[in-house]
Amino acid sequence: MKRLEGKVAIVTGASSGIGYATAKLFAHEGAKLVVAARRESELKKLVEEISSAGGEAIALAGDVRSEEFAKALVAAAVRRFGRLDVAANNAGIIGETGPSTGISEKGWNEALAINLTSAFLGAKHEIAEMVKHGGGSVVFTSTFVGYTFSFPGVAAYAASKSGLIGLTQALAAEFGPQGIRVNAILPGAVATPMFYSVNESPEAQDGLSKMHALKRVGTPEELAKSILYLASDDSSFVTGTAHLVDGGISITRS
Repeated sequence: MKRLEGKVAIVTGASSGIGYATAKLFAHEGAKLVVAARRESELKKLVEEISSAGGEAIALAGDVRSEEFAKALVAAAVRRFGRLDVAANNAGIIGETGPSTGISEKGWNEALAINLTSAFLGAKHEIAEMVKHGGGSVVFTSTFVGYTFSFPGVAAYAASKSGLIGLTQALAAEFGPQGIRVNAILPGAVATPMFYSVNESPEAQDGLSKMHALKRVGTPEELAKSILYLASDDSSFVTGTAHLVDGGISITRS
């Protein structure tokens, strides 16, 4: 039995990295999908790959900062597949970095809008639909940064991503009685385009790899498996958690 057989899922940030791997894995496990991101061409390729493997998915390109886009994703799931059971709200950015005394208000607001507010707007409409069908699972992609420790120069990223943990707990407490589970994964460094964009040199990549207890960075596929666990009934008694999937970076200092 496939772990998401008969389920309908939304995955945001699906054009690359963790979101892409999650969408592929969800489809493999039987879910029907609405995949979302800004890059329409990349989403079309993803849908083609899922379809060629025997899965079913539709794509909707747009800006996760828009509440109208959040509504449209849920409406697309209901119109095409009749319901919504799972949401992986994965879209995010590093945002403006550098000394906090120099971060612009625009940069700060952009990080919060994409990393935190968009997740709230998504969950707001996803949960409203899920409760009609007796429950569901919402998963956010947070980070260890700003939770177990942080780095200089990433105040907007840390604040926006750690805010997801509070959102996770609040929504889990509020909607648990209606069968809604809400959890967050907290990745360590993962080999995604975002990772390479901020760690361009082999030296930087090697240095960050060695900060993990496993002495390597994760793969998008490894993170997708943890999201699948939280999305599926395998985690039926798990809600309100900040789920570290960080290769031991949170417990390593050498």
